[in-house]
Amino acid sequence: MHMFFMRFAIDVVFLDRAGRVIRISHNLRPWRLSPIVWGARKALELPAGCAAQTLTEVGDQIALERS
Repeated sequence: MHMFFMRFAIDVVFLDRAGRVIRISHNLRPWRLSPIVWGARKALELPAGCAAQTLTEVGDQIALERS
């Protein structure tokens, strides 16, 4: 995940195929790169600080549903 040309920081939650959190990059700032996350199949981009506010941790299960 790269933040080139972005103007604000975000949290990035990396999920495996089953939707489990395998890594969280907190407060990823503009013009930075996240680490390579082997096994990640999805990346959830959230406002900076959101992962900590929601107490999201590695190992949590996240379900994405259509509304």
